[in-house]
Amino acid sequence: MNSAPSRADGSGTDSSAPERRDGAGGTVGTAPRAPIRRVRPADAARIRALRLEMLADAPLAFLETIADAAARPHAEFAARVAYTSRGSETAQFVADPGGRFVGHAGGTVAPREAGLTVIYAVYVTPAWRGTGLLGDLIDEVATWSRACGRPELLLEVVVGNDRAYRAYQRLGFTDTGVRVPHPTIPALTELQMRRPA
Repeated sequence: MNSAPSRADGSGTDSSAPERRDGAGGTVGTAPRAPIRRVRPADAARIRALRLEMLADAPLAFLETIADAAARPHAEFAARVAYTSRGSETAQFVADPGGRFVGHAGGTVAPREAGLTVIYAVYVTPAWRGTGLLGDLIDEVATWSRACGRPELLLEVVVGNDRAYRAYQRLGFTDTGVRVPHPTIPALTELQMRRPA
């Protein structure tokens, strides 16, 4: 993965689709939970596969194109995964039911605001959406953030991505009213949302 964080509003198909929630708070059957864990250096190939899926599924949500990611050598993915597998500056977490990863969320220090973790590259494979996996991923970043002494979370969502906006509201994020230009697509604007870690 590149060192620049991706946006948090990305939301590929997995053959082991879980049961889904019914949209009214109940479930349709039992939704299995995918274990969430921090990445390990050995995960580079699986992270690369998930990154390409993320970019194909939600190209406006991230800071690179699928072509750029596909052209990046495996060694660069491996170095990024190794770097984010330890320490308190940046971390990546994955949903790992075995086989392909089905979700991802990253966190990194805010360069100008102590006590804040910026969430980036949030993604849930379509077949796993509506299962609570998004909340599990954000909770794991929040736990790491608190352990690092950063009690607040921030993420950015492309204005108009109402599905992501509502999902983050349900997880306790509030719109700060701050709007910023999209870092790579001048025609787009992003909004910032915050919540306690």
